[in-house]
Amino acid sequence: MEENNNFNLLNKFDKNYKPFYTMNPTTAAFIALIGIFILYQVGGALLTILIFGFNFENADINAMRLLTMGGQILLLLLPTLIFARAVYPSDITPVLRVKLPKFKEVIFFVIGLILLLPLLQSYLIVQNYLLDQLANIFPIVKKIIELLDQMDKLVESTYTKLLKANSFFESSFVVFLVAVVPAICEEILFRGFVQKSFELKFKTYTSIFITSLFFGLYHFNPYGLIALIALGFYFGYAVYKSNSIVVSMVLHFLNNFLTVIAFLIFGSEELISSNVKQQDSFLSNLGLFILFLIVFTSFIFYLNKNYDTLFIRKDSEQ
Repeated sequence: MEENNNFNLLNKFDKNYKPFYTMNPTTAAFIALIGIFILYQVGGALLTILIFGFNFENADINAMRLLTMGGQILLLLLPTLIFARAVYPSDITPVLRVKLPKFKEVIFFVIGLILLLPLLQSYLIVQNYLLDQLANIFPIVKKIIELLDQMDKLVESTYTKLLKANSFFESSFVVFLVAVVPAICEEILFRGFVQKSFELKFKTYTSIFITSLFFGLYHFNPYGLIALIALGFYFGYAVYKSNSIVVSMVLHFLNNFLTVIAFLIFGSEELISSNVKQQDSFLSNLGLFILFLIVFTSFIFYLNKNYDTLFIRKDSEQ
């Protein structure tokens, strides 16, 4: 068992604060990522079979929704909190960054999300066009695309069943299931325990990238992998700069909420698919991607340069 010799008496929400730990934080982060993944996927599959049998495709959709929500809470959130308490026995609140941010900070990061989403959408269009072109040239790429299509259809059909609603109450439950629960459970694991653990041993942006990579892989979305990694990186960046997990929870909620609302209003499966195809010429889509990239990059540059001026904070007084 390793003890942290860097334990200090700084304010526990200071970014330089080093919490006491009983295990190497990097080891703990990878154990959490792998162990909770296995527990969540295998445990969730076993629970599904035990409750619904092997004919779960015909199971009651509301029962499936409850099972999905219960799986996130019991097999993802709860193990994260228990393991975090074991690794950081003194206090897990600074590790998870459980602190209210300034309202102004939240607004700025929400603006960044609004700028990021069209960038990621345009990226997906460009990415999928290039993949189609490669598939026409290389047979091996075509076979990979066919496999990715099957995986994408499976993910899409699963989400479609969960998202369809016929009443206001059912729609509200869907929003809670798809937007609220993951925003809490997944952020506590990824941007809370895992990212902070990596930050104790690695450079900040390396820690954010590794966390984002696993965040993307967790979602089993083949076409959306890079977009999910980018989204996760922005969430991690927001948490690091604000020093508050609440910020990424808000961003995660809004991202999922907008998708759910768009699907409930328009009912188009394309709204939840990452295998989006171009409607206009490739050059126009590429131009949009470059434009959104310049706008978003400029926003991040401005935020980095002016963060201390925009959000003057004395953590020791909070």
